[in-house]
Amino acid sequence: MTAGRRRVCLALPTNRACGGMIAALYAEAAYAADTADIEVHVLILDSSDKSTHAAHRGVVDALPPAANVTVHLLDEDDQRPFLESAIRASGLERPEHLLSLMLPDGLSYGACTNRVFLIAAALGCESVHRRDSDTDYQCVNGVPLYPIHHELAVGLRAGDIVETVTESRLAPADADRTVAIAGASMIGEMSVDISEMERLDPEVYREVVALWAPTDWSDARKSDLVAESFRGAGPERFVRDHSVLGRVDPMRIDMSNIAFHRDTYERIPLLPALDTIGSDYFLMHAIYDAGLPGVLHNRHIRNYYTGYRRTDAGFASYQLRFVKFFLSMLYLNHIYTRMGEIGAAGLLDSDHILRPEAIAALARESALLDTAENRWRLDVIDRCYRKLGGRYATFAESIERRRPELIEQARVDIQEFAYLTESWPALVHGARAAAAGLQPRGAAAGLRPGVLAPDDGAS
Repeated sequence: MTAGRRRVCLALPTNRACGGMIAALYAEAAYAADTADIEVHVLILDSSDKSTHAAHRGVVDALPPAANVTVHLLDEDDQRPFLESAIRASGLERPEHLLSLMLPDGLSYGACTNRVFLIAAALGCESVHRRDSDTDYQCVNGVPLYPIHHELAVGLRAGDIVETVTESRLAPADADRTVAIAGASMIGEMSVDISEMERLDPEVYREVVALWAPTDWSDARKSDLVAESFRGAGPERFVRDHSVLGRVDPMRIDMSNIAFHRDTYERIPLLPALDTIGSDYFLMHAIYDAGLPGVLHNRHIRNYYTGYRRTDAGFASYQLRFVKFFLSMLYLNHIYTRMGEIGAAGLLDSDHILRPEAIAALARESALLDTAENRWRLDVIDRCYRKLGGRYATFAESIERRRPELIEQARVDIQEFAYLTESWPALVHGARAAAAGLQPRGAAAGLRPGVLAPDDGAS
């Protein structure tokens, strides 16, 4: 790779077989490197089983050369030494606890993306561009619509891209600020697998989905939220590029189709909560409430469901993540409201960069809330799921005895988020110190795919 080029990280966390998406992601990276003067580090964090990981390695090894693109494929055994080294270099106390938050024994949407953020920091990347393994790209006349086409605005001076977007809503006072975020949504199947619930009983669906709204909202406002929740861009199909510069509404973007500037993800992590959908969406809310500029575009990702979700085991595990999402909203709704109240003055420092101490304080404040609201949420879920019958009723019975545990875990999760946020700047510093363990081995970097080797000096 050529020294001095801007460096970006195109990331794919996965826990399932996705060889096709890995190849497609690499094609997006090659497109970006070919159309812009950048280096692209393709980062695949693989939590799948050993045989699936071996298949992924075969896909990576077979990728054709692409100038200024390097592929890094790490399973959890590869990631652990780097994280241990970064935590050790951070000088923070309770290293084992920090490691458990970064690499938990279980599924965590926030934790896997936090690992992406630390590795991107270690690699010296200016931005992170995230995709998901249960998505693929829209095509027009056989040509994929790569979101990175618009996402490369991230990191640029907002005033400098006014003429390159379709529409600008940028306030003149924000012209000198850095573009912090770029994103679009998804089309295809709903982002949360609840379409069956809507078919079975639309009223139950409305009552359940409304549980993620603040309790003091009016019925009309809750109905509006239900109408647009989890549907992404709906039936919208691509006709021509359209991009808008300004504040990016979190309801209009999806974490499978997003890019963040380093001044955001190197300052604030995501919730490390286990088995909780939506735990990776916090940063887009903080950016919005801080008034940082971004780009909203229309290269939507296509979402689809894997076969596992259709099984009884897959249904039960996904419904648990859905329930835990509702319980997390007691705390997140409070934080979002408070972030909106304090705005840029409270969320940004003198350099217009997010203040982790402000976010951590709001998280700790939320952890003191009465849990009665979450007991009510579980009452509603129990009643509605039993009304639906079948496997919904079976699921309701399965979590009945776990109610105190689930309520307490949601409270602990927000406390852990506060702790991780307080620790985050030191962890990012530690990740940079551990960067020697993230050198590609094998063929020359940028000419053929490489593989991260954390054991080469990371421990």
